[in-house]
Amino acid sequence: MRIRGAVLREIGAARPFAETRPLDLAELELDEPGPGELLVRIEAAGLCHSDLSVVDGARPRPVPMLLGHEAAGIVEAVGPGVDDVRVGTRVVTTFLPRCGECAACATDGRLPCERGSASNGAGELLSGGRRLHEGGAEVHHHLGVSAFATHAVIDRRSVVPVGDDVPPAVAAVLGCAMLTGGGAVVNAGRPREGDDIVVVGLGGVGMAALLAARSLGLGRVIGVDAVPAKLDTARELGADLALTPDEAVEQGLRAPVVVEAAGHPKAFETALALTAPGGTTVTVGLPHPDAKSSLSPLVLTAEARTVIGSYLGSAVPARDIPRYEQLWREGRLPVEALVTSEIGLEDLNEALDTLADGRAIRQVVRL
Repeated sequence: MRIRGAVLREIGAARPFAETRPLDLAELELDEPGPGELLVRIEAAGLCHSDLSVVDGARPRPVPMLLGHEAAGIVEAVGPGVDDVRVGTRVVTTFLPRCGECAACATDGRLPCERGSASNGAGELLSGGRRLHEGGAEVHHHLGVSAFATHAVIDRRSVVPVGDDVPPAVAAVLGCAMLTGGGAVVNAGRPREGDDIVVVGLGGVGMAALLAARSLGLGRVIGVDAVPAKLDTARELGADLALTPDEAVEQGLRAPVVVEAAGHPKAFETALALTAPGGTTVTVGLPHPDAKSSLSPLVLTAEARTVIGSYLGSAVPARDIPRYEQLWREGRLPVEALVTSEIGLEDLNEALDTLADGRAIRQVVRL
């Protein structure tokens, strides 16, 4: 079938993206779903730093590539062997499928699936190969999804069904920002009764972590960011305190669980400085591969600290997305508050600038 989507043809474009226009809206051919696959009509797709990092070259991927990975849509057809998802079901996409067979998949979310990681790096579906074509040439999939398009063929293991009552924009954000930020708190940080939770870096993932922390109802929830507008938003979302990094350090703030969600070395160092003795620093941000931070091994030893990395929120999507869905349904997780604006496919290049400038939490493409 013919579809329309946003294709990245070269990585490393200069800013402003509104002028260099790295994403090209193109007509493509999409194959029918094969064994174990679904055809999904995309309803909403969030613009995430994982998209930006491919555009600017921080995360090199094969091109041409149809971007977009945080999405929700309606199943329009199922391939052979799919018997647990029906046509008409709303599904949430996840950017790291789990094969359920490798050693990493047996770690309860702690390690990313080996096969899923390999297929993502190659620009393929977990089931192998590519289903997108342009002029006879293959177009690569982004993180097994390629959601900046009218339709996508996706491996069944890359989606989680949700209820019809979940709005498309909310459902989309559940699949990446909420899964990643919420999981960094719940799965990796594992706070206990009365624990304060600090989130350093209040972008989409950080704000989702803040919401998840609030839903637990434990100790204080504290947001830390250098951008005043983000601190205002954190307060609106229920943060007990919202401070700049300098303010947090100067006030001697220390907490048992600190989540770093900015993907920047200075943010990681701030998170370490704010972690209490015996506490856990969770790093979920994705910095440039060349980025380096400084830490004191003596402090880790003397204060019995734990530093843990959390990819995709150490999540098992089929387990965790329904949990967040139910919390949203109960009014305890206002995911819609993370959506800064709704845009069209034609607005994506300008939206990349907005994202890079830190002026949005989540911009969602509506199709």
